[in-house]
Amino acid sequence: MDPLLLAALLLGVAAVVAIILWTRLDAFVGLLAGALVTGSVAGMSPADLLETVTSGFGGTLAGIGIVIGLGVMIGKVLEESGGADALAKMFVRLAGKGREDAAMTATGAVVSVPVFCDSGFVILHPLARSLARRYGKPLVGLSLALAGGLAITHHLVPPTPGPLAAVGLLGADLGTVIVAALAMAVVLMPVVVVYSRVMGPRLEPHLDPALVAERDAVHAGSADGGSGAPDGGSGDGSGALLGADGRDIAEEPPDPPVSALLAMVPLLLPLVLIIGNTVTGAAAEGSILARLAPFFSFAGEPAIALLVGLVAAVYLLPPKGTPRTAVVGWLTTAAASAGMIVFVTGAGGAFGEVLRASGVGDALAEAVAAWPVPLVLVPFLIATFVRLAQGSGTVAIITAATLTAPLVQSSGLDPAVAVLAACSGSMVFSYVSDSYFWVVTRFTGLSGTAAMKMWSGMTTVLWLASLPLLGVAALVLG
Repeated sequence: MDPLLLAALLLGVAAVVAIILWTRLDAFVGLLAGALVTGSVAGMSPADLLETVTSGFGGTLAGIGIVIGLGVMIGKVLEESGGADALAKMFVRLAGKGREDAAMTATGAVVSVPVFCDSGFVILHPLARSLARRYGKPLVGLSLALAGGLAITHHLVPPTPGPLAAVGLLGADLGTVIVAALAMAVVLMPVVVVYSRVMGPRLEPHLDPALVAERDAVHAGSADGGSGAPDGGSGDGSGALLGADGRDIAEEPPDPPVSALLAMVPLLLPLVLIIGNTVTGAAAEGSILARLAPFFSFAGEPAIALLVGLVAAVYLLPPKGTPRTAVVGWLTTAAASAGMIVFVTGAGGAFGEVLRASGVGDALAEAVAAWPVPLVLVPFLIATFVRLAQGSGTVAIITAATLTAPLVQSSGLDPAVAVLAACSGSMVFSYVSDSYFWVVTRFTGLSGTAAMKMWSGMTTVLWLASLPLLGVAALVLG
């Protein structure tokens, strides 16, 4: 590889990591700075570099920005309407007594497709506590099962923002990625259950008394309404941790006002439309499926499919009498939370376009092709290193997809496999730099080494378990 182009790549990546880790700036600025550093060192003129950055940013968001925003909005409606609680209680009933951990894992896996896993854990953790009291199960085990289920689909399945961004950056077929990622998630769910059953009883005696007291604080109905409780909750002045609805998170949530079947509609409808587009597009000419292709080519376009899902969520899920202003407020809040993800995705597209235009991408692809490792491991390893360096799984996925896009285009590696590889690599060793680590461990009541055994260990086991599944995906998708 040309030493100048190698230096451009290394300095660009170093700029991204340094800005994220050691400055007050975030991944959006880091990725833009990395693009500028890479292009400058590679010898691009200032005018060409700026044009490449803007075209890469705009081109990426043209395909994926709307989809990310709509997906986050669906999740917000599901969260606020009680749909997430309804799904949780349905899975507990279906699993039956003795399989509460499996029910929590399944609940987390479904809820985390549209809802951020941090929010999903806060919403559903009271149910895990209730099950632990009612059936004498270790709370650590049920918390692990819930957190693991949430993490699997958060890292793997679109329309979760990270995987969705990787689909856009690598040019993969969204329907193919959804089907393959769901298959991987189904296989990984028993891994979560087994790990929670093994580690839950072992870690239960190591609960931190101070965190347990904080977690179990009884809501005394204080009217001072202080805020600032850790991990996304709020305080009431008595030490209790309160959810968004003002309810003490130690209490079992009331029966949700929406049915589980209705809560499934906004999730399943977009997935069916998107997968239908993939299936009918590949159907033999003249077949019944092929005749449906014109409909699904429109309705199954990701932006249209998720728009249909959002309309269904808005009109099916809010309880009767919910004012229009409340629903609009939910959507406005969701749009605000999606904004930074959209910006980071666009910045990743800008970085990727600079890699291509400067020649760094082609040089990297040629160099990597000579490595004695399977090509599918390249995005996996990049995502792993970025995750270890800065903690965010979403940033790790976007960075890996950005850096491997030229390799995918020139090597023949299936883009869907590359997406799965980047997403799988991002699961490794969640630790203190990951906000979800603190949500899971503090709400459970663990600290120090026990917290690492609980959550860092779980994510690393999932990371390892995904490797053979990636091999299968590479063989099947070719």
